[in-house]
Amino acid sequence: MATFVLIHGSWHGGWCFDEVRRLLEAEGHEVIAPDLPGMGGNEEELGAVTLEGWGNFTVEQCRKASQSPVVLAGHSRGGLVVTQAAESDPQAMDAIVYICAMMMPSGMSRAEFKAMEESNPAFDALIQPTAGGHGTVITGEHPERVFAQLSPAELVEPAMQRLVAEPHGPRSTRLYPTPERWGSLPRTYIECTEDRTIPISSQRRMQAMSPGAKVVTLDADHSPFLSRPRELADALIEAASR
Repeated sequence: MATFVLIHGSWHGGWCFDEVRRLLEAEGHEVIAPDLPGMGGNEEELGAVTLEGWGNFTVEQCRKASQSPVVLAGHSRGGLVVTQAAESDPQAMDAIVYICAMMMPSGMSRAEFKAMEESNPAFDALIQPTAGGHGTVITGEHPERVFAQLSPAELVEPAMQRLVAEPHGPRSTRLYPTPERWGSLPRTYIECTEDRTIPISSQRRMQAMSPGAKVVTLDADHSPFLSRPRELADALIEAASR
């Protein structure tokens, strides 16, 4: 049986994987789905968050695993954290997975990639900076139309109410993954064709910029843990078998 360390994306928490956790644990796997430090914090706490710190925190979560192989998976912005952790200590995990996630090539930040993408006004309209500028919050109307338009309403409504402030620093930090460390791990990219947050065109552009991942395609929105939990769990289990 495997251990799955699941890293949430922007404004979310480990709670977003609850249904996937249930499915994986029912099959005997271990699931570790933490809230990243600083999420939802005050300006000082948001400003203190670094991508390196998140990467180190994630490596420690992988080291807590009681079952192997250890699969480290990140959703959306969580992909930055996965890359950082894998480059920091590739021996702490056995495989990495990107779930419609940011998979940056060496020398690029999330913010720099964002500048290369096509405009996404519906997504951009949801986001406002915090009062001190150290983070962002979701204040726009109907975020579910961008984050989870295919997901069950009874799951989406409480999920949208749990969104919290996101630290700004990690998205502006350049990553420097190397073939010798990050590139030494089996890698899976789970692309979501109906994603309105990171459109499929952007997901496939990242795949082309960092080739080598096994690609799994889901007919899902940006929240496959809500819209396609069984398919997502199956893809994670398949990644563990690599």
